Amino acid sequence: MNTAVAVFPGSFDPLTAGHVDIVERALRIFERVIVAVLNNPEKTTLFTVDERLDLIEQQFRDYKGRVTAQSFSGLLVEFAKRVQAGVILRGLRAISDYDYEAQMALVNKNLCEDIETLFLTAREQNSYVSSSVVKQVAKLKGDVSSMVTPVVEAALKRKFKY
Repeated sequence: MNTAVAVFPGSFDPLTAGHVDIVERALRIFERVIVAVLNNPEKTTLFTVDERLDLIEQQFRDYKGRVTAQSFSGLLVEFAKRVQAGVILRGLRAISDYDYEAQMALVNKNLCEDIETLFLTAREQNSYVSSSVVKQVAKLKGDVSSMVTPVVEAALKRKFKY
């Protein structure tokens, strides 16, 4: 596996300032980051997979191919192997995130010994930001400008028609 390539999985519904910060900080460690958008047809999302991929591509278009977005379904480790990534990147906002993420890291390690998981903690200003919170505030026409980038803010305004 290639440890110069990291996979950053999630739903990214929508991409938040915290997600962007994790990717940008990861680029100090890795040559490439693949933002892996989970395609789970059983989950109701605000944005389609294609819309989420497009928002991510727009957000990182100036990174000269170092950040790409792809969708996946099924086991994350199988996706990581397919794209030849040696690292799964996860962001942690709070201690409560750690329990779940540590469990998932152990499961993934059991499924594929060659892939490592790296945790990056959220910056303080992003520690309360989640996609769910962003959607709730945007739906009520609140100011989400500190929680998302202008690209995502514009998409939310279009979605909620304001």
